Amino acid sequence: MVKTLYVGNIPWSVSEDEMMRFFSEHGQVISCRIITERGTGRSRGYGFIEVNDDEAQQIMEKTNGMEMEGRRLVVSEAKPREQQP
Repeated sequence: MVKTLYVGNIPWSVSEDEMMRFFSEHGQVISCRIITERGTGRSRGYGFIEVNDDEAQQIMEKTNGMEMEGRRLVVSEAKPREQQP
């Protein structure tokens, strides 16, 4: 199964490829996306990675609090998206 992890406090200059390489050092990453502002395309400072369920806990423990370009990452299990009426 696949588990989605939330990644917060991402440096503004980091690309999805760089984020993929960073997290791939700690386990298999299936996909990666950084959330951007619609109008400008600028990073909003957070994103999501999809990993194998059996590696998710290990990746969270290893990377939560790690520094990336001077910023301390926040990594946790993503919460389900709320339905909007």
